Amino acid sequence: MNYFKLFFLVTVFGFCLNINATEPFINTAKSSENIVLKEKNSHLSIFTNPGIDNGILRAVKNLQSDFQNVTGTQPSLINQISAQQSSIIIVGTVGTQSVIDGLIKQKKIDGKSLVGKREKFIIQNVSNPFPGVSEAIVIAGSDKRGTIYGIYEMSKQIGVSPWYYWADVPVVKNENLYFKKGIYTDGEPAVEYRGIFLNDEEPSLGGWARATFGGFNSKFYEKVFELILRLKGNYVWPAMWGSAFYDDDPQNGVLANEMGIVMGTSHHEPMALAQQDWRRYIKKNNLPNVWDYAKNKKVLDEFWKSGIERSKNWEKLVTVGMRGDGDEAMEEGTNISLLEGIVKNQRRIIENVTGKKAEKTPQVWALYKEVQDYYDKGMKVPDDVTLLFCDDNWGNVRKLPDLSKPLHKGGYGMYYHFDYVGGPRNSKWINISPIQRIWEQMNLTYEHKVDKVWIVNVGDLKPMEFPISFFLDMAWNPKQFNSQNLLEYTEKWAAQQFGETYSKDIARMINLYTKYNRRVTAEMLNSKTFSDNYNEFERVLNEYRALNVDVQRLYQQIPTEYKDAYFQLVLYPIDAMSNLYDMYYAQAQNVKLASEKNPEANAFADRVKKDFEYDAYLSDFYNNKMSGGKWKHMMDQTHIGYTYWQQPDKNVMPAVTYVEDNARLKTKVFQEKDGYISIESGDFARQNNSDRIHWEVIPDFGKTKSGVSTFPQNAYPKSDENIYLEYDVNFESKGEFEVQLFLAPTLNFNHNKGLRYEISFDGETPQIINFNGHYKGELGQWQAEHIIKSVTKHQILNPGKHSLRFRVLEPGIVLEKILINTGGLKPSYLGAPESEIRH
Repeated sequence: MNYFKLFFLVTVFGFCLNINATEPFINTAKSSENIVLKEKNSHLSIFTNPGIDNGILRAVKNLQSDFQNVTGTQPSLINQISAQQSSIIIVGTVGTQSVIDGLIKQKKIDGKSLVGKREKFIIQNVSNPFPGVSEAIVIAGSDKRGTIYGIYEMSKQIGVSPWYYWADVPVVKNENLYFKKGIYTDGEPAVEYRGIFLNDEEPSLGGWARATFGGFNSKFYEKVFELILRLKGNYVWPAMWGSAFYDDDPQNGVLANEMGIVMGTSHHEPMALAQQDWRRYIKKNNLPNVWDYAKNKKVLDEFWKSGIERSKNWEKLVTVGMRGDGDEAMEEGTNISLLEGIVKNQRRIIENVTGKKAEKTPQVWALYKEVQDYYDKGMKVPDDVTLLFCDDNWGNVRKLPDLSKPLHKGGYGMYYHFDYVGGPRNSKWINISPIQRIWEQMNLTYEHKVDKVWIVNVGDLKPMEFPISFFLDMAWNPKQFNSQNLLEYTEKWAAQQFGETYSKDIARMINLYTKYNRRVTAEMLNSKTFSDNYNEFERVLNEYRALNVDVQRLYQQIPTEYKDAYFQLVLYPIDAMSNLYDMYYAQAQNVKLASEKNPEANAFADRVKKDFEYDAYLSDFYNNKMSGGKWKHMMDQTHIGYTYWQQPDKNVMPAVTYVEDNARLKTKVFQEKDGYISIESGDFARQNNSDRIHWEVIPDFGKTKSGVSTFPQNAYPKSDENIYLEYDVNFESKGEFEVQLFLAPTLNFNHNKGLRYEISFDGETPQIINFNGHYKGELGQWQAEHIIKSVTKHQILNPGKHSLRFRVLEPGIVLEKILINTGGLKPSYLGAPESEIRH
């Protein structure tokens, strides 16, 4: 059952993959192989040297909070050792005159495994690290980020997912934690710069950031940077649609440098400057907007100089080169020598500002779109500059190094996409990236010696949580993956977020929905995508429906504390896309049947409308109800109603056609036969509504065909409102006949007053019936049969055509069936089949 829709409508092959950075070292059971990390009555302390790097200290404080959330007790942060110290974690970095250097000198830690290494950590137990301390756990880093990664590895293994904030993954509670004796590390990362690009971030991420933090400021980026570090990334291209990272909040650059994040700028924003920096610069200095080096060299050089001066003391990867304003190609006729000259002058600016040779400042040149053509035609790139190749914006790598020729000394990078704005259609709304394709293309990339930079465009960040995890895990160690263990990775990731019990089911769902979404993106999907041939559209619709049934079923089983995370990571991308498939299938059927003048087209038109409304409901639930309304605006992205590559301003319901039902225009007259007349409630001849109250047929309601009731359900008819249905019947006989109404077993919810209706033939004085006001022993029968039979008797004086009127005096009454016994009605559970209709 689709829980959310129901609610809406009613209201080879390698080693065993381990996505932990190291082998598991945390247990919850005491044994001789383990040492106490935290027990119910013990106290844990974290030791750091005084004056520790502020970025490491920030991670340590997060570790304190993580222990608090897991065990209920926060460890002490100390920089002096007292006697009788209980459990202790020692944190430090090689070469910083820290306790780690002392332990290396004492040969308690293998210095060779850390000294000179890049971003490496070791976590191990050490005996007698200090006088009076018999055993300690050490987190040692080869450098700042290595130490930070070690700290967050501890957090992850005690039960805090990297996605605890960004996907509301619950923290696993355990009072007792033990460390398995040993030495644990994940070595050095294979790719030097590993990160994400926040792009195409309006209206969703931008709207959320403004509502939550006041904008793309340091409060926002603190959450982003922490996530990246917990995922062992180190590199970020910031949001840039109307934003300027360094200018929007002066603390942004300070924060990135402190936390250990290498900042870059996108492929078309050179010299540590955003596109918006340029717009603000020319406005502030009253300069013309001439983004053309051949015409505006002096102004552009001064502008670029300001970017390097502002960021000179912070770790960064400087984008060089130039594209046209707004990420467009430079004007036609731009030649290779001009672009080479631009980079030469940019490097001169870097040298003048930093006082160091240009090669001492890491630089990257993106071979994006037409720039790749320049490179292919012989454009020269300085030896130390990293060449950043690109995919085609859709996850298909465009160019890789020629391994038969000497490799570029500055190395190579890859700019990859999970999100894109551009032709043939934007893809901004939902995850369309199965990890099988990511792995195949990025493995191809890595095998071609592209290991300097891996950067991926993730759009709004949410809902790309799963492929972001995979991309950064793969960037750390591509060799851990092969064609046969990708589902295993998905299962491990699901277990990290939801526990082992549900991991295989959830992994299967994630694996299938990303496969289905890649077939055709939501923005490209329409009623004509799939064919009637081979029942193709119906087959893919049923595949998604089956998946949706599974995801809804598990939602009912999963513990309450996991429901918010489950909704955003698993249920929403399945339910929302399944609903779109249903909507477009219904539109296709509507078009087909309407062309045939078939009134059945109308039911499909109604279904399109309901599916369109349900899509809005799901987005609203994500934005305003899930996680207590934490993710306001995060699902504001339009995705229905595209007419060309760019998004529509708002979702637009697919067009439908209603067909006049000529059969319904003729009065239905039910014919007496075999001593009875049987009428399904929805087959009335006439209905009477008011401005406030109307009738609706509820398809598939009740025991047979449908139910009919009044809406809204809180509107009570006034004395001058005749809210009724009329049914035409043709009697072959005359006499006193019994009329049985099959009513839904609604109880007297109105303070036990009961629900009343009027019933009459041919304008006679109606009988007023309170069918559930005061009951004694009937309730059990109503519950057992799921129906209330309400019986009246009426005098029919003459055979022939007569009109039965059913009028409601309260809301909440649902009529399912009418039986008129003219002498031959036989008992049956569902009531006699509907009588013959004549017009």
